[in-house]
Amino acid sequence: MSSNHSSANASDASTTEVKTKPLHFIQQIIRKDLEQGVHNKIVTRFPPEPNGYLHIGHAKSICLNFGMAEEFGGACNLRFDDTNPEKESEEFVNSIKADVEWLGFKWDGAVRYTSDYFDQLYAWAIHLINNGLAFVCDLTAEQMREYRGTLTEPGKNSPFRERSVEENLALFEKMRAGEFNEGACSLRAKIDMLSPNINLRDPIIYRIKKAHHHQTGDKWCIYPSYDFAHGQSDAIEGITHSICTLEFEDHKPLYDWFIQHLPVPAVPRQYEFARLNINYSVTSKRKLKQLVDENHVDGWSDPRMPTISGMRRRGFTPAALRDFCERIGVTRSDGIVDVGVLEFCVRDDLDKNAPRAMCVLKPLKVTLTNYPAEQVETLTVHNHPNRDDLGDRTIPFTQTVFIEQEDFREEANKKYKRLVTGKRVRLRGAYVIEADEAIKDADGNIIEVRARIIEGTLGKDPADGVKPKGVIHWVSATNNLDCEVRLYNRLFTDEAPDAGGKNFLDVINPDSLEILQGCKAEVSLASAQVGNSYQFERQGYFCLDSKYSTAEKPVFNRTISLKDSFGKTEDQE
Repeated sequence: MSSNHSSANASDASTTEVKTKPLHFIQQIIRKDLEQGVHNKIVTRFPPEPNGYLHIGHAKSICLNFGMAEEFGGACNLRFDDTNPEKESEEFVNSIKADVEWLGFKWDGAVRYTSDYFDQLYAWAIHLINNGLAFVCDLTAEQMREYRGTLTEPGKNSPFRERSVEENLALFEKMRAGEFNEGACSLRAKIDMLSPNINLRDPIIYRIKKAHHHQTGDKWCIYPSYDFAHGQSDAIEGITHSICTLEFEDHKPLYDWFIQHLPVPAVPRQYEFARLNINYSVTSKRKLKQLVDENHVDGWSDPRMPTISGMRRRGFTPAALRDFCERIGVTRSDGIVDVGVLEFCVRDDLDKNAPRAMCVLKPLKVTLTNYPAEQVETLTVHNHPNRDDLGDRTIPFTQTVFIEQEDFREEANKKYKRLVTGKRVRLRGAYVIEADEAIKDADGNIIEVRARIIEGTLGKDPADGVKPKGVIHWVSATNNLDCEVRLYNRLFTDEAPDAGGKNFLDVINPDSLEILQGCKAEVSLASAQVGNSYQFERQGYFCLDSKYSTAEKPVFNRTISLKDSFGKTEDQE
């Protein structure tokens, strides 16, 4: 998510005064339940399926579920919906736990798994069979789709629907014992094939999957469906408010049907909110997995990915993501959030908290002809213009320095606020200098600028009153840190990459990553740590790359540029 896109939304976010926000509808529900004594304590849960890495949409759900528990003095469980072992792994489990903790939340008690309840869920399936509410069906998946009907046509009963309780119990036991092949049969709830809600048309509650499970090993070869396991797991844990996204609204009658027909220890209720959709991104796990599997990106934690781990590696902060989730609010209306709002939140947090440093991405040598060749002057500069608590740092000043290639021109108009032959510019935190001449190679490329310092200008304007045209960053050419810098841009060129039948792979941005070698940073950055962010003066916000950076060769990722909501950079203001 680059900063090449400015938005009205981001502008609004930057100018809106902080006011007390009205309670969103879930806050209102919880407050009312507590005031009326419906619950003495609220218990929520975050129930991800461990079949991929979490993305920005999950961040909203995490902030909502854990946030409600924090706000109302309740508890929030972390429960893995691990009912599909073929697509799940311990890697995904660990990544999800790390993401929740990084966002600053703590789950109640131990990590929970739906698989913890497999024995109870199996017993409840038998309960449904004994009460004539479930049956073993031999229809194939294709036949089941034919029998199911459509949104406008009712379904029809399976020919196996009227099996006796005894026969169903025996067949279900054989399913558990592994006597049937995958797809040979399934256990279905007996509800209503004429229901206008397709989810109530005798849904599958157990299917055969002869797959090793990352938690239970080879104990089971049948696994409960999400719809069967989810509500009952909520009931076992005493969840009071089961908060999920709107795509599960049509599943709510089924959720309630199971709760009503089983001897569960508690009666949770499901509430739905609009999921987070953000432009210039895809959040389908299937599509994210495709990007990874086909090597379009550098794994799930690629800084261009909308995954939480990718955003963390890129340098986004937990505070920025939580602020973003707070700003977009909780509603029941689907919509698309402009990525500019997220970018604003990231800039806002980093501007307030990131210490400053200097790094030259495309170096051009400047020789200061009137400065002693052997002299090394130690300059002290503030780490942040508004944060005395972040202290100062020292940087060496020498006869030769590096500036950005784009910060020098032999001739320029008045709008160019950098170094021009015969003109003056201030080196950030150091002297005012004046360029005298440009040295070129045989091809006419400028390889060196010769300039002079203006005496007596360290920390103050020239005595002759001729003010510099601007301020540029620099580093010593003889005492610096050689590094690699990675400039990230948006992964997609289309704001809706997977809408309208488009192939999202066709709109991958070929310029989403630029890798710069031979960058020169000030020596203070040798002590940079993974997880810390820095504002490189006039370049943007950067952090050490957690995957590729080494002590011998630091690699810095650009988190986001310095552009504000109107598209201006600091040196243009």
